Amino acid sequence: MAENSKNLLIKLIFLISIIALVSAFFIEYKLGHQPCNLCILERIPYLLAIILILLNYKFNHLEKYFLILLSIVFFIATILSLYHLGIEQGYIQESMVCDLKGESNLLLKEDILKQLQEKSVSCKDVTFKIFGLSLTTYNIVISLLITIYTLKIYLNYDKN
Repeated sequence: MAENSKNLLIKLIFLISIIALVSAFFIEYKLGHQPCNLCILERIPYLLAIILILLNYKFNHLEKYFLILLSIVFFIATILSLYHLGIEQGYIQESMVCDLKGESNLLLKEDILKQLQEKSVSCKDVTFKIFGLSLTTYNIVISLLITIYTLKIYLNYDKN
């Protein structure tokens, strides 16, 4: 029974990761909502999860270690999303991560004009909501649940 729930969880994380990335790209490229730098960083754990799960199928004997890596990846994703939510809600000041282009020393006037003409999104601006909640809020819930369940399976791994 535990083996089935572990395999189901891994497949579910894989599916959630694909849906999260496809949704993010759909919202960005088809619906035209520009992501901030933190939104882009919040995609990385899903990409890492897909890679880890694919590696898990190749190196099945290391499954326990892949589970702890997934837990760590999504724990970090939870912290990153909480940080982003704090910025969105105004509890935390924007940092260098939110620097719009990361180029603080522009010397050419053409570069300055080009950057001013581009649409730039601040980390505190929520450009897309579902049922009144930002995608960051959903990301917190998803990342936290994945962290809890992968950690639970990891801790019970040797008992099965």
